[in-house]
Amino acid sequence: MTGWEASADLVVVGSGVAGLTAAIAAQELGVRVLVVTKAGIADGSTGWAQGGVAVVLPDDLGARTPEDSVAAHVADTMTAAAGLAEQAATAAILADGPAAVRGLFASGARFDLASDGTWARTREGGHRAFRVVHAGGDATGAEVERALVEAAGKASVPVLERHLVTSVLTDAVGRVAGLAVSDGSGRPGVVSAPAVLLATGGLGQLYSVTSNPEQATGDGIGLALRAGARVADLEFVQFHPTALHTGATGRAPLITEAMRGEGAVLVDTAGELVMAGVHPLGDLAPRDVVSGRIVRRLAELSAEHVLLDATHLDRDHFVRRFPTVYASCRAAGIDPVIEPIPVAPAAHFSCGGVVTTVDGRTDVVGLYAAGEVARTGLHGANRLASNSLLEGLVVGERVARAVHADLPALSLRSYVADDRDVFGVAVDKLRTTMSRYVGIGRDATGLATAVDALGQSTVDGDAGMTLTARAIVTAALARTESRGCHLRTDYPGSSESWRHSLEFVMDPAGFVVPAENRLLEGVG
Repeated sequence: MTGWEASADLVVVGSGVAGLTAAIAAQELGVRVLVVTKAGIADGSTGWAQGGVAVVLPDDLGARTPEDSVAAHVADTMTAAAGLAEQAATAAILADGPAAVRGLFASGARFDLASDGTWARTREGGHRAFRVVHAGGDATGAEVERALVEAAGKASVPVLERHLVTSVLTDAVGRVAGLAVSDGSGRPGVVSAPAVLLATGGLGQLYSVTSNPEQATGDGIGLALRAGARVADLEFVQFHPTALHTGATGRAPLITEAMRGEGAVLVDTAGELVMAGVHPLGDLAPRDVVSGRIVRRLAELSAEHVLLDATHLDRDHFVRRFPTVYASCRAAGIDPVIEPIPVAPAAHFSCGGVVTTVDGRTDVVGLYAAGEVARTGLHGANRLASNSLLEGLVVGERVARAVHADLPALSLRSYVADDRDVFGVAVDKLRTTMSRYVGIGRDATGLATAVDALGQSTVDGDAGMTLTARAIVTAALARTESRGCHLRTDYPGSSESWRHSLEFVMDPAGFVVPAENRLLEGVG
């Protein structure tokens, strides 16, 4: 491999909340860090998060509902996860939440205040308490991203912007040796490093309509699979119930769940309440429940959207509390103060990902993952609203400490070339296939069609996106039940026998296969 060269102790791939948190913390510990991002440093998915950070803060910040507790937050998370979250991992991550948010506040992030001067808090779907702190009304992600980018700048964290990572390099026995990277002009290079953190964000752009920015193409899943890591829970792609429906494809403006936390209700085009009698929490039921109900109602009415009625809010309050939503609606020609907002589910969050510990370690020596690309055991089959920013903050900090502890046993290594061919499918075809057959409401026939469509190589295909898409389809086809945000119309019920995660790896031929297959290699 020829071209430019660089080196570091830790290379962080991605500049969202998890990546920047890890990079800043690791550099403070004396680790030589380099951040690589395929867009600008502030262009990750974090900036688009609206709702807030779900965290039970101590009394001295005045932001805790008296009856709330970390144990209650854990219980709500486990309930939303439909039996697949891991109790120990969930408890560990959520318990570290207060310290992580304090650290973010110390870095310069500013949260909204209530009239009494304490941190304002709201409630979102699946939460039984008002524990979601927010910033800029409905622009929490933007404030978190701003604070971290500013902190990274002050700490002089080196960043390679607009550089594309093409593969994780490994040595002859599969240990991390660095990254293969191309710069903005396509010139290839190598970054040598004994430790790599994948913090690449989500995969919403595998679908035709998503809340995710254009960079969210599932890169980290493909990179991890090719490096030999396990992935799990990929069948659980969460669709946000309320994206602004305009009829267009691509990124759809999100209509934050916090609006329903402040009294907005879902109404169908026939004038009926969408969630009436469906769930004890009504419009604030977990996202998989609300999205599933909306999709079924749309099918019954042959409609393209339902309506979110927030007309009970006066204009001043709406503009102050939900400025991002208000601006998106007005740009689409909708006045949300006097008319309901047309909404429909959109691909939003990957609950699964690269299998890691709560410290971000994978089973590949020197490879770590954090944020949406990782599967820590927190989200299970359905993510509880606003747990994602918290996870990024907590696990990002944990990864920094883990890398610092692991470095004495790691060293720069010579890499070997990966000569496996991974074909690609044209992006438009991939997105159409995923939206039609691997969205909400899947069945064996449609998933088999998706397998065939994703198996057809094209010269203009995207190999990374295709590998990730194939992994999702493989997992969705294997789980013959409905659970969380994985809804199978041919298997509508949940089964106790399926109350476990499905893990997959990439085999030597480039196919995504169950992880237990790897354990059988060489046997006999």
